[in-house]
Amino acid sequence: MSFRVMERNYDFDLTYITERIISVFFPPKLEEQRYRINLKEVAAMLKSKHQDKFLLLNLSERRHDITRLNPKVQDFGWPDLHAPPLDKICAICKAMETWLTSDPQHVVVLHCKGNKGKTGVIIAAYMHYSKISAGADQALSTLAMRKFCEDKVSSSLQPSQNRYIYYFGGLLSGAIKMNSSPLFLHQVLIPSLPNFQGEGGYYPFLKIYQCMQLVYTSGIYDLQGTGGRRLCVTIEPALLLKGDIMVKCYHRQAQSADRDTVFRLQFHTCTVHGSQLWFGKGELDEAFTDERFPSDATVEFIFSSGPERIKGREYHKNDPAVTVDYNTADPVVRWDSYENFNQRYQDSLEGNFCLNVSKVDLYFQTMGMEACMRRSRSAEQPVPVPSTPPTAAVLGGPLETTGPITSLAGVLTPPSLLTLCI
Repeated sequence: MSFRVMERNYDFDLTYITERIISVFFPPKLEEQRYRINLKEVAAMLKSKHQDKFLLLNLSERRHDITRLNPKVQDFGWPDLHAPPLDKICAICKAMETWLTSDPQHVVVLHCKGNKGKTGVIIAAYMHYSKISAGADQALSTLAMRKFCEDKVSSSLQPSQNRYIYYFGGLLSGAIKMNSSPLFLHQVLIPSLPNFQGEGGYYPFLKIYQCMQLVYTSGIYDLQGTGGRRLCVTIEPALLLKGDIMVKCYHRQAQSADRDTVFRLQFHTCTVHGSQLWFGKGELDEAFTDERFPSDATVEFIFSSGPERIKGREYHKNDPAVTVDYNTADPVVRWDSYENFNQRYQDSLEGNFCLNVSKVDLYFQTMGMEACMRRSRSAEQPVPVPSTPPTAAVLGGPLETTGPITSLAGVLTPPSLLTLCI
Protein backbone atom coordinates (compact mmCIF):
# COMPACT_ATOMS: atom_id res chain seq x y z
CA MET A 1 0.00 0.00 0.00
CA SER A 2 1.20 3.52 -0.76
CA PHE A 3 0.80 6.50 1.53
CA ARG A 4 1.62 10.10 0.76
CA VAL A 5 2.39 13.19 2.83
CA MET A 6 1.94 16.56 1.12
CA GLU A 7 0.91 19.58 3.22
CA ARG A 8 0.74 23.23 2.27
CA ASN A 9 3.57 24.14 4.60
CA TYR A 10 5.84 21.46 3.16
CA ASP A 11 7.82 21.51 -0.07
CA PHE A 12 8.41 17.77 -0.24
CA ASP A 13 6.57 14.61 -1.19
CA LEU A 14 6.96 11.71 1.25
CA THR A 15 5.48 8.48 -0.09
CA TYR A 16 5.31 5.02 1.46
CA ILE A 17 5.89 3.00 -1.71
CA THR A 18 5.59 -0.12 0.43
CA GLU A 19 5.39 -0.40 4.19
CA ARG A 20 9.20 -0.58 4.30
CA ILE A 21 10.35 1.49 1.30
CA ILE A 22 9.82 5.25 1.48
CA SER A 23 10.44 7.93 -1.14
CA VAL A 24 11.25 11.52 -0.11
CA PHE A 25 11.28 13.91 -3.03
CA PHE A 26 12.26 17.59 -3.05
CA PRO A 27 11.74 19.80 -6.14
CA PRO A 28 15.01 20.53 -7.97
CA LYS A 29 14.67 24.32 -7.72
CA LEU A 30 13.67 24.45 -4.07
CA GLU A 31 15.44 27.37 -2.39
CA GLU A 32 18.26 26.25 -0.11
CA GLN A 33 16.91 27.61 3.17
CA ARG A 34 13.46 26.11 2.51
CA TYR A 35 15.13 22.81 1.68
CA ARG A 36 16.99 22.70 5.01
CA ILE A 37 13.82 23.52 6.96
CA ASN A 38 11.87 20.80 5.16
CA LEU A 39 14.73 18.34 5.59
CA LYS A 40 14.46 18.75 9.36
CA GLU A 41 10.71 18.16 9.15
CA VAL A 42 11.30 14.92 7.23
CA ALA A 43 13.86 13.74 9.76
CA ALA A 44 11.46 14.47 12.63
CA MET A 45 8.63 12.55 10.92
CA LEU A 46 10.81 9.53 10.23
CA LYS A 47 12.30 9.43 13.72
CA SER A 48 8.86 9.75 15.28
CA LYS A 49 7.51 6.77 13.34
CA HIS A 50 10.61 4.59 12.88
CA GLN A 51 13.04 5.73 15.64
CA ASP A 52 16.54 4.65 14.54
CA LYS A 53 15.29 1.86 12.27
CA PHE A 54 15.56 3.74 8.96
CA LEU A 55 18.44 3.87 6.50
CA LEU A 56 18.55 6.87 4.16
CA LEU A 57 19.97 6.34 0.69
CA ASN A 58 20.84 9.69 -0.87
CA LEU A 59 20.40 9.65 -4.67
CA SER A 60 21.41 13.30 -5.08
CA GLU A 61 24.55 15.29 -4.41
CA ARG A 62 26.39 14.52 -1.19
CA ARG A 63 25.32 16.77 1.70
CA HIS A 64 26.67 16.75 5.24
CA ASP A 65 23.53 18.25 6.76
CA ILE A 66 21.67 15.06 5.80
CA THR A 67 24.22 13.00 7.73
CA ARG A 68 23.92 15.24 10.77
CA LEU A 69 20.15 14.71 10.87
CA ASN A 70 20.48 10.95 10.51
CA PRO A 71 23.85 9.18 10.81
CA LYS A 72 22.59 6.14 8.87
CA VAL A 73 23.14 7.63 5.40
CA GLN A 74 24.75 6.15 2.33
CA ASP A 75 25.54 8.44 -0.60
CA PHE A 76 24.87 7.09 -4.08
CA GLY A 77 24.26 10.34 -5.93
CA TRP A 78 24.60 10.88 -9.66
CA PRO A 79 23.67 13.83 -11.95
CA ASP A 80 20.00 14.63 -12.36
CA LEU A 81 18.17 13.28 -15.46
CA HIS A 82 20.99 10.75 -16.03
CA ALA A 83 21.16 6.99 -15.65
CA PRO A 84 23.32 5.74 -12.76
CA PRO A 85 26.24 3.39 -13.50
CA LEU A 86 25.28 -0.29 -13.51
CA ASP A 87 27.49 -1.10 -10.53
CA LYS A 88 25.85 1.73 -8.57
CA ILE A 89 22.38 0.32 -9.29
CA CYS A 90 23.50 -3.04 -7.94
CA ALA A 91 25.16 -1.45 -4.90
CA ILE A 92 21.94 0.37 -4.00
CA CYS A 93 19.82 -2.77 -4.42
CA LYS A 94 22.27 -4.74 -2.27
CA ALA A 95 22.25 -2.03 0.42
CA MET A 96 18.45 -2.06 0.46
CA GLU A 97 18.27 -5.84 0.72
CA THR A 98 20.94 -6.05 3.43
CA TRP A 99 19.22 -3.45 5.60
CA LEU A 100 15.67 -4.75 5.12
CA THR A 101 16.55 -8.38 5.82
CA SER A 102 18.59 -7.64 8.96
CA ASP A 103 15.54 -6.55 10.99
CA PRO A 104 11.81 -6.81 10.16
CA GLN A 105 11.32 -3.28 11.52
CA HIS A 106 13.95 -1.72 9.26
CA VAL A 107 12.79 0.67 6.54
CA VAL A 108 14.67 2.27 3.64
CA VAL A 109 14.27 5.93 2.68
CA LEU A 110 15.20 7.03 -0.85
CA HIS A 111 16.08 10.73 -0.78
CA CYS A 112 16.04 12.70 -4.03
CA LYS A 113 16.30 16.42 -4.69
CA GLY A 114 15.75 16.75 -8.41
CA ASN A 115 13.89 14.81 -11.08
CA LYS A 116 11.75 11.89 -9.89
CA GLY A 117 13.27 9.65 -12.55
CA LYS A 118 16.17 8.84 -10.20
CA THR A 119 13.83 7.23 -7.69
CA GLY A 120 12.03 5.45 -10.54
CA VAL A 121 15.24 3.84 -11.78
CA ILE A 122 16.04 2.42 -8.34
CA ILE A 123 12.52 1.17 -7.59
CA ALA A 124 12.24 -0.48 -11.02
CA ALA A 125 15.68 -2.06 -10.61
CA TYR A 126 14.86 -3.28 -7.11
CA MET A 127 11.77 -5.01 -8.45
CA HIS A 128 14.02 -7.04 -10.74
CA TYR A 129 16.53 -7.65 -7.94
CA SER A 130 14.03 -8.69 -5.28
CA LYS A 131 12.00 -10.94 -7.58
CA ILE A 132 14.88 -13.41 -7.68
CA SER A 133 13.91 -14.61 -4.18
CA ALA A 134 10.26 -13.67 -4.47
CA GLY A 135 7.71 -15.02 -2.03
CA ALA A 136 4.04 -14.23 -1.40
CA ASP A 137 4.88 -11.08 0.57
CA GLN A 138 7.29 -9.94 -2.11
CA ALA A 139 4.59 -10.26 -4.76
CA LEU A 140 2.50 -7.68 -2.91
CA SER A 141 5.49 -5.36 -2.55
CA THR A 142 6.25 -5.73 -6.25
CA LEU A 143 2.70 -4.72 -7.09
CA ALA A 144 3.02 -1.62 -4.90
CA MET A 145 6.37 -0.68 -6.44
CA ARG A 146 4.98 -1.12 -9.94
CA LYS A 147 2.01 1.11 -9.11
CA PHE A 148 4.34 3.78 -7.72
CA CYS A 149 6.43 3.74 -10.90
CA GLU A 150 3.43 3.87 -13.20
CA ASP A 151 1.60 6.58 -11.26
CA LYS A 152 4.46 8.76 -10.06
CA VAL A 153 7.63 8.47 -12.11
CA SER A 154 7.19 6.74 -15.48
CA SER A 155 6.62 10.06 -17.27
CA SER A 156 9.81 11.48 -15.71
CA LEU A 157 12.15 8.73 -16.91
CA GLN A 158 14.69 9.64 -19.59
CA PRO A 159 15.44 7.19 -22.43
CA SER A 160 18.87 6.36 -20.97
CA GLN A 161 17.30 5.67 -17.58
CA ASN A 162 14.88 3.25 -19.22
CA ARG A 163 17.77 1.65 -21.04
CA TYR A 164 19.71 1.03 -17.83
CA ILE A 165 16.67 -0.50 -16.13
CA TYR A 166 16.49 -2.89 -19.07
CA TYR A 167 20.23 -3.63 -18.87
CA PHE A 168 20.01 -4.40 -15.16
CA GLY A 169 17.01 -6.70 -15.44
CA GLY A 170 18.51 -8.48 -18.44
CA LEU A 171 21.89 -9.02 -16.80
CA LEU A 172 20.30 -10.40 -13.64
CA SER A 173 18.09 -12.84 -15.52
CA GLY A 174 20.72 -13.85 -18.07
CA ALA A 175 18.70 -12.53 -21.03
CA ILE A 176 21.58 -10.12 -21.69
CA LYS A 177 25.02 -11.66 -21.52
CA MET A 178 28.12 -9.63 -21.32
CA ASN A 179 30.49 -8.87 -24.16
CA SER A 180 33.95 -8.81 -22.61
CA SER A 181 35.83 -8.09 -25.87
CA PRO A 182 37.63 -4.75 -26.33
CA LEU A 183 35.57 -2.06 -28.02
CA PHE A 184 37.25 0.60 -30.17
CA LEU A 185 35.18 3.52 -31.42
CA HIS A 186 36.04 4.78 -34.92
CA GLN A 187 33.14 6.95 -36.00
CA VAL A 188 29.96 8.57 -34.72
CA LEU A 189 27.28 9.53 -37.24
CA ILE A 190 24.98 12.30 -36.04
CA PRO A 191 22.04 14.05 -37.76
CA SER A 192 22.59 17.24 -39.69
CA LEU A 193 20.29 19.88 -38.18
CA PRO A 194 20.86 23.06 -40.24
CA ASN A 195 17.95 24.89 -38.59
CA PHE A 196 18.77 23.94 -35.02
CA GLN A 197 19.25 27.60 -34.06
CA GLY A 198 17.09 29.12 -36.77
CA GLU A 199 19.24 31.56 -38.72
CA GLY A 200 22.11 30.97 -36.30
CA GLY A 201 23.26 27.82 -38.07
CA TYR A 202 24.41 24.52 -36.59
CA TYR A 203 27.88 24.02 -35.10
CA PRO A 204 27.93 20.65 -33.32
CA PHE A 205 30.68 19.03 -31.29
CA LEU A 206 30.85 15.85 -29.19
CA LYS A 207 32.04 14.98 -25.71
CA ILE A 208 32.47 11.34 -24.68
CA TYR A 209 32.64 10.22 -21.05
CA GLN A 210 33.70 6.89 -19.59
CA CYS A 211 32.53 6.30 -16.01
CA MET A 212 31.74 10.04 -15.90
CA GLN A 213 35.33 10.97 -16.79
CA LEU A 214 35.85 12.97 -19.98
CA VAL A 215 37.87 10.93 -22.49
CA TYR A 216 37.25 12.67 -25.81
CA THR A 217 36.24 16.09 -27.18
CA SER A 218 35.75 16.62 -30.90
CA GLY A 219 36.30 19.76 -32.91
CA ILE A 220 33.43 22.09 -33.83
CA TYR A 221 31.86 21.13 -37.16
CA ASP A 222 30.60 23.72 -39.67
CA LEU A 223 28.31 22.28 -42.33
CA GLN A 224 28.83 25.29 -44.65
CA GLY A 225 25.34 24.90 -46.06
CA THR A 226 25.84 21.29 -47.17
CA GLY A 227 22.64 19.34 -47.70
CA GLY A 228 23.73 16.01 -46.22
CA ARG A 229 21.43 14.35 -43.68
CA ARG A 230 24.26 13.04 -41.50
CA LEU A 231 27.54 14.32 -40.18
CA CYS A 232 30.46 11.99 -39.55
CA VAL A 233 32.74 12.46 -36.53
CA THR A 234 35.85 10.36 -37.16
CA ILE A 235 38.02 9.49 -34.16
CA GLU A 236 41.69 8.87 -34.91
CA PRO A 237 43.25 6.94 -33.38
CA ALA A 238 40.27 4.80 -32.40
CA LEU A 239 39.04 5.30 -28.84
CA LEU A 240 39.10 2.28 -26.49
CA LEU A 241 35.90 2.23 -24.43
CA LYS A 242 34.92 0.07 -21.48
CA GLY A 243 32.09 0.32 -18.98
CA ASP A 244 29.50 3.07 -18.64
CA ILE A 245 29.69 5.45 -21.59
CA MET A 246 27.96 8.79 -22.09
CA VAL A 247 27.98 10.78 -25.33
CA LYS A 248 26.80 14.39 -25.44
CA CYS A 249 26.34 16.44 -28.58
CA TYR A 250 26.40 20.21 -28.18
CA HIS A 251 25.70 23.11 -30.53
CA ARG A 252 28.23 25.94 -30.19
CA GLN A 253 26.28 29.19 -30.46
CA ALA A 254 27.76 31.51 -33.06
CA GLN A 255 26.81 34.86 -31.56
CA SER A 256 27.53 34.19 -27.88
CA ALA A 257 29.88 32.26 -25.61
CA ASP A 258 27.35 29.56 -24.89
CA ARG A 259 26.23 26.11 -26.04
CA ASP A 260 23.04 24.09 -26.25
CA THR A 261 22.62 20.36 -25.73
CA VAL A 262 21.47 18.63 -28.93
CA PHE A 263 21.24 15.13 -27.44
CA ARG A 264 22.70 12.96 -24.71
CA LEU A 265 22.81 9.16 -24.48
CA GLN A 266 24.25 6.54 -22.19
CA PHE A 267 25.06 2.90 -22.84
CA HIS A 268 27.24 0.15 -21.42
CA THR A 269 29.88 -1.57 -23.52
CA CYS A 270 29.06 -5.00 -22.11
CA THR A 271 25.80 -4.94 -24.10
CA VAL A 272 27.38 -4.04 -27.44
CA HIS A 273 27.76 -6.92 -29.88
CA GLY A 274 28.92 -6.44 -33.44
CA SER A 275 30.41 -3.37 -35.06
CA GLN A 276 27.40 -1.04 -35.08
CA LEU A 277 25.18 0.53 -32.47
CA TRP A 278 22.38 2.97 -33.24
CA PHE A 279 19.75 5.01 -31.43
CA GLY A 280 16.56 6.59 -32.77
CA LYS A 281 15.10 9.91 -31.66
CA GLY A 282 12.97 8.26 -28.96
CA GLU A 283 16.11 6.78 -27.41
CA LEU A 284 18.05 10.05 -27.08
CA ASP A 285 17.87 12.17 -23.94
CA GLU A 286 16.93 15.80 -24.62
CA ALA A 287 16.23 15.11 -28.32
CA PHE A 288 13.29 12.75 -27.75
CA THR A 289 11.02 15.72 -26.96
CA ASP A 290 12.72 18.28 -29.25
CA GLU A 291 10.67 19.17 -32.32
CA ARG A 292 13.81 20.38 -34.11
CA PHE A 293 15.11 16.82 -34.13
CA PRO A 294 13.63 14.83 -37.08
CA SER A 295 11.53 11.82 -36.09
CA ASP A 296 13.51 9.52 -38.40
CA ALA A 297 16.97 10.77 -37.38
CA THR A 298 19.43 8.33 -35.80
CA VAL A 299 22.80 8.39 -34.07
CA GLU A 300 25.12 5.58 -35.10
CA PHE A 301 28.41 4.28 -33.68
CA ILE A 302 31.00 2.31 -35.64
CA PHE A 303 33.21 -0.03 -33.56
CA SER A 304 35.83 -2.71 -34.00
CA SER A 305 37.47 -5.16 -31.61
CA GLY A 306 40.91 -3.67 -32.25
CA PRO A 307 42.43 -0.25 -32.89
CA GLU A 308 42.71 -0.91 -36.63
CA ARG A 309 39.81 -0.37 -38.97
CA ILE A 310 38.01 -3.45 -40.26
CA LYS A 311 39.49 -4.40 -43.61
CA GLY A 312 37.11 -4.16 -46.51
CA ARG A 313 34.62 -2.01 -44.63
CA GLU A 314 33.59 1.27 -46.21
CA TYR A 315 33.80 4.10 -43.70
CA HIS A 316 31.79 7.28 -43.96
CA LYS A 317 33.17 10.63 -45.13
CA ASN A 318 31.82 14.15 -44.85
CA ASP A 319 31.13 16.48 -47.74
CA PRO A 320 34.36 18.30 -48.68
CA ALA A 321 32.69 21.61 -47.78
CA VAL A 322 32.38 20.59 -44.10
CA THR A 323 35.07 22.21 -41.96
CA VAL A 324 36.23 21.39 -38.44
CA ASP A 325 37.61 23.86 -35.89
CA TYR A 326 39.93 21.99 -33.55
CA ASN A 327 40.40 24.98 -31.21
CA THR A 328 39.95 23.01 -28.01
CA ALA A 329 41.10 26.07 -26.03
CA ASP A 330 37.62 27.54 -26.57
CA PRO A 331 36.21 27.67 -22.99
CA VAL A 332 32.72 26.85 -24.28
CA VAL A 333 34.09 23.59 -25.69
CA ARG A 334 36.46 22.82 -22.82
CA TRP A 335 33.94 23.28 -20.01
CA ASP A 336 33.15 19.96 -18.34
CA SER A 337 29.71 20.14 -16.72
CA TYR A 338 30.34 16.96 -14.68
CA GLU A 339 33.64 17.93 -13.09
CA ASN A 340 33.57 17.82 -9.29
CA PHE A 341 29.91 16.75 -9.20
CA ASN A 342 29.93 16.04 -5.46
CA GLN A 343 31.81 19.22 -4.59
CA ARG A 344 29.10 21.57 -5.87
CA TYR A 345 26.58 20.85 -3.14
CA GLN A 346 25.22 23.63 -0.94
CA ASP A 347 25.45 22.64 2.68
CA SER A 348 24.26 24.09 5.97
CA LEU A 349 25.31 27.51 7.18
CA GLU A 350 27.77 25.96 9.64
CA GLY A 351 30.61 26.06 7.11
CA ASN A 352 32.39 23.77 4.71
CA PHE A 353 33.28 20.17 5.43
CA CYS A 354 35.83 17.97 3.71
CA LEU A 355 34.47 15.09 1.65
CA ASN A 356 34.99 11.52 2.82
CA VAL A 357 34.56 8.49 0.62
CA SER A 358 32.40 5.94 2.38
CA LYS A 359 33.99 2.56 2.97
CA VAL A 360 30.65 1.07 2.00
CA ASP A 361 30.81 2.92 -1.35
CA LEU A 362 34.29 1.53 -2.01
CA TYR A 363 33.21 -1.97 -1.07
CA PHE A 364 30.24 -1.93 -3.42
CA GLN A 365 32.30 -0.49 -6.27
CA THR A 366 34.43 -3.62 -6.21
CA MET A 367 32.06 -6.27 -4.90
CA GLY A 368 28.49 -5.13 -5.56
CA MET A 369 28.09 -6.31 -9.14
CA GLU A 370 29.70 -9.67 -8.43
CA ALA A 371 27.21 -10.16 -5.57
CA CYS A 372 24.38 -9.40 -7.98
CA MET A 373 25.55 -12.13 -10.32
CA ARG A 374 25.98 -14.67 -7.51
CA ARG A 375 22.43 -13.86 -6.51
CA SER A 376 21.15 -14.27 -10.07
CA ARG A 377 22.96 -17.57 -10.63
CA SER A 378 21.24 -19.04 -7.58
CA ALA A 379 17.79 -17.91 -8.74
CA GLU A 380 15.17 -20.52 -9.37
CA GLN A 381 12.85 -18.25 -11.33
CA PRO A 382 14.67 -15.55 -13.35
CA VAL A 383 12.95 -12.28 -14.18
CA PRO A 384 11.58 -12.48 -17.73
CA VAL A 385 13.22 -9.96 -20.07
CA PRO A 386 12.67 -9.63 -23.84
CA SER A 387 15.36 -10.12 -26.46
CA THR A 388 15.19 -6.45 -27.46
CA PRO A 389 15.11 -3.43 -25.14
CA PRO A 390 11.93 -1.41 -24.57
CA THR A 391 11.53 2.29 -25.23
CA ALA A 392 8.82 2.67 -22.58
CA ALA A 393 9.47 2.63 -18.86
CA VAL A 394 10.63 -0.75 -17.62
CA LEU A 395 8.70 -1.35 -14.43
CA GLY A 396 9.57 -4.95 -13.63
CA GLY A 397 7.99 -8.28 -14.47
CA PRO A 398 7.27 -9.30 -18.06
CA LEU A 399 8.46 -6.43 -20.20
CA GLU A 400 6.73 -4.98 -23.24
CA THR A 401 8.90 -4.05 -26.19
CA THR A 402 7.82 -1.17 -28.40
CA GLY A 403 10.97 -0.84 -30.47
CA PRO A 404 14.73 -1.40 -30.39
CA ILE A 405 17.01 0.80 -28.37
CA THR A 406 20.29 -0.72 -29.48
CA SER A 407 21.50 -3.41 -31.78
CA LEU A 408 21.95 -6.38 -29.47
CA ALA A 409 23.10 -9.14 -31.77
CA GLY A 410 22.97 -12.49 -30.03
CA VAL A 411 23.51 -13.39 -26.41
CA LEU A 412 26.95 -13.76 -24.83
CA THR A 413 27.93 -15.31 -21.51
CA PRO A 414 28.81 -12.94 -18.64
CA PRO A 415 32.04 -13.87 -16.82
CA SER A 416 31.33 -11.44 -13.97
CA LEU A 417 29.61 -8.11 -13.53
CA LEU A 418 32.67 -7.09 -11.54
CA THR A 419 34.30 -6.16 -14.86
CA LEU A 420 31.68 -3.51 -15.71
CA CYS A 421 33.59 -0.41 -14.66
CA ILE A 422 37.14 -1.38 -13.86
